[in-house]
Amino acid sequence: MFDNLVTRIDKAIKTIKGKHKITEINVAATVKEIRRALVDADVNYKVAKDVTDRIREEALGRKVLINVNPGELLVKIVEDELTALMGGEKEDIKLTSKPAIILMSGLQGSGKTTFSGKLARFLKKQNKQVLLVACDVYRPAAIEQLKVVGGQVDVEVYTEPENKNPVSIAQNAIKYAKENNKNVVIIDTAGRLAIDEEMMQEIEQVKKAINPDETLFVVDAMTGQDAVNTAKTFNERLNFDGVVLTKLDGDTRGGAALSIKAVVEKPIKFVGMGEKLDAIDVFYPNRMARRILDMGDVVSLVEKAQEAFDEEESKRLAQKLRQNKFDLSDFLSQIQQIKKMGNIKDVMAMLPGMGKMMKDVEVDENSFKPIEAIIYSMTPQERETPEILDGNRKKRIAKGSGTSVQEVNKLLKQHGEMQKMIKKMNNMSKKGNRSMMNLFG
Repeated sequence: MFDNLVTRIDKAIKTIKGKHKITEINVAATVKEIRRALVDADVNYKVAKDVTDRIREEALGRKVLINVNPGELLVKIVEDELTALMGGEKEDIKLTSKPAIILMSGLQGSGKTTFSGKLARFLKKQNKQVLLVACDVYRPAAIEQLKVVGGQVDVEVYTEPENKNPVSIAQNAIKYAKENNKNVVIIDTAGRLAIDEEMMQEIEQVKKAINPDETLFVVDAMTGQDAVNTAKTFNERLNFDGVVLTKLDGDTRGGAALSIKAVVEKPIKFVGMGEKLDAIDVFYPNRMARRILDMGDVVSLVEKAQEAFDEEESKRLAQKLRQNKFDLSDFLSQIQQIKKMGNIKDVMAMLPGMGKMMKDVEVDENSFKPIEAIIYSMTPQERETPEILDGNRKKRIAKGSGTSVQEVNKLLKQHGEMQKMIKKMNNMSKKGNRSMMNLFG
């Protein structure tokens, strides 16, 4: 998402970098390019014009400041305006009732059922007792799909296969949740078209009957401005509380994310970045703005790392590092924890300045598999002391892992270089420079 927009805005801001002061002429040229970049990213034209007009006014209003780098000033102004455009502050879902009720709505194929499972997993990790409810009585495989998703996240799914009335199913599910001490009820409804009056009336009746704490509208970001227009139509009927943008990892220009708050006046609360059930992120407007400007999103990166890395495992590893001990079992453990953080390309793009670099880079998510296979093909003794690996052992490992002796040697060389680096860092810390070692730990 936003790959092209990142490049275009960076190029636009470069037109003012190196200038000694902000003038109407250089600001006008920069703002014109930013507006074109936003429109090209499928942002609503009126929204793009309004935000760039504010950028221009704000930039010219600060021209009297002395010793201000025009490029840095404009980046800050653009960051602030993009943040405001997407909602300013993150907005949490409200879970006040007992049980709290979340009603999912959206078009057919928008990803409601998958997102319902993601949200169930997200809330379960917050120690909530969640119940998923299958209220899509029209799509034959819908109930089975929700059961599969529920099983994958270990959350109970309430179904009434013979009941074709979504209102009564939802009401019965809430009653069941109260009797079984569930904190949160997530109701997955059928996808519907805004022009289908009968279906729209049905979801209105469901909402009226259950009075949910949150009504979320799930929309496929790949549909661009159509997503914004559909959200507006649904909101006129449902008055939903927030938007969920799915498929942001797909071939999307990001216009929906930038336009939807301004047009619909409802916040984006979550985004989905893949099919995996852990691919759910709370939407932070300021963090997204920083990523669009290729300023990185280190806070989200740290949060992902904290979620992925096991605390006890990290302590154990830190102790081994201090003792200059980092064997291939430790290397394997680190690979597996890094993989938990999600798509490697997306993770790398969270680092400042890496967005443009990663744009045209293809990262093979399977690149770790040969390394893992090689290490799994070793005995515990070989992992702990790889220097005992002679030609025959390497041939056995290569054969067992489906790789070559050359690949085994390459891994051993990489591991040896890592050990040298760790030893060097430990020596630095003994001399009083502990900053690098603290960072590594």
